[in-house]
Amino acid sequence: MSVEKFLRQRAVNVVVGGQYTLSNWLDPEGKPRSFACRTSRVSPFRMIVDAPVMGRLGDRIDTYFGDFGKLEGEISDTVSGSFLLELMLTRPQRQKMSDQLTWLEKKQKDPSIKDGRKQARIVPASPHSMLTFADGTMKSCFVIDMSSSGAAVSADVQPEIGTPLAVGACVGRVVRHLAGGFAVKFVEEQGREVLERRVIRPMQAPRALRATTLEQRMDRMEEA
Repeated sequence: MSVEKFLRQRAVNVVVGGQYTLSNWLDPEGKPRSFACRTSRVSPFRMIVDAPVMGRLGDRIDTYFGDFGKLEGEISDTVSGSFLLELMLTRPQRQKMSDQLTWLEKKQKDPSIKDGRKQARIVPASPHSMLTFADGTMKSCFVIDMSSSGAAVSADVQPEIGTPLAVGACVGRVVRHLAGGFAVKFVEEQGREVLERRVIRPMQAPRALRATTLEQRMDRMEEA
């Protein structure tokens, strides 16, 4: 699709900062280079992205935006300083995107609208982390989003409500089940500046150390 045609479609004019990676632009170490960018118009199917470096038509792009999370797409058109990205989303992802855009549009029209949740949710740039259970068992997981007080997680297990566990380095308990996952409330509220570093912990520590540390912290939680 062309930018001209997209401008005539239903979409939201919204500025959201992010970053993107062009596979054919490499840094001195030979790795794909990332650049800062921001959206100017977005729909659940495509978005116009203002960017310092243009890719070629048909290039696959990896992006990350704080309000939308990680998105993949393909460049279908370019104009001066911007490219049109065709989003590669599943139907549930498009519905989620539509809901996010509806909320952002309402917020733009009425700045007094606040997020109804107690803690603002953050979509991590890298969603892969590790669950550690009280017996030392570990499972990889996908962090859907997180806040200072907890995280929404998806994994190939569905722990019972009340199950103690750690998401990355943050100890907590399962408090409810979600579609495709579950919510964990942390024992201790995490500072926003360290939240992602503590929650996103894909590297494995020695098993004995993990189990002992978690059991000790669980004991303190029970005593509190």
